[in-house]
Amino acid sequence: MAGKLYGVGVGPGDPELLTLKAVRLISECDIIALPSKNKETCVAYQIALGAYPGLEGKEYILLEYPMTKDKLILEESRRRNEEKIVGKLEEGKVIVFLTLGDPTIYSTYMYLDKKVRAGGYEAEIVSGIPSFCAIGATLGISLGEAEEEIHIIPATYGVSQVFELPGTKILMKAGNKLQEIKELAREKECQVFAIENCGMKEEKIMRGIDKIPDSTGYYTTVIIK
Repeated sequence: MAGKLYGVGVGPGDPELLTLKAVRLISECDIIALPSKNKETCVAYQIALGAYPGLEGKEYILLEYPMTKDKLILEESRRRNEEKIVGKLEEGKVIVFLTLGDPTIYSTYMYLDKKVRAGGYEAEIVSGIPSFCAIGATLGISLGEAEEEIHIIPATYGVSQVFELPGTKILMKAGNKLQEIKELAREKECQVFAIENCGMKEEKIMRGIDKIPDSTGYYTTVIIK
């Protein structure tokens, strides 16, 4: 009998924000899959380890996802990763793929989930707390009220059109676009908040345009109101 794949969101960074279901599945599974070449440098692994120290004794599959927009390179890496997972599913293994935040929001897991299901194997998605929800809580601000719209945008694909949108704008992975965001925010007289490494030891909270540097790390989310 074939095994099962779980895509488990570990939340934004604080191990205490993992769900009870996530911790249970991590503890019970046969194999942990990580979107990384090295588990020690994998952020999702370190977060889950903080919630379940027994994680260190698990069997691992390391899946490499190159940081590129080249479709051919991406498709080839996804194919190789799918083969690794399917091979273990054929052995009847239960696999938990750990991903930051929630698996359904800009996660590499979803490409694997689609392929596994299409191949006739069983897969399940386990929600995690998205970073922008945790950021709203940390800042003590509402992301949306009454009829106010909320827009979630990956900043890696450009920000110039974002300021034309109504309501709250959430820019994910915005670290290298901050200078452009700040210039547009000043022009449009918007409120801007940013958090780098939300929920992690290195967390930095920035309120207001003048408090935000021109560049920060990869895990930076900007909220514009």
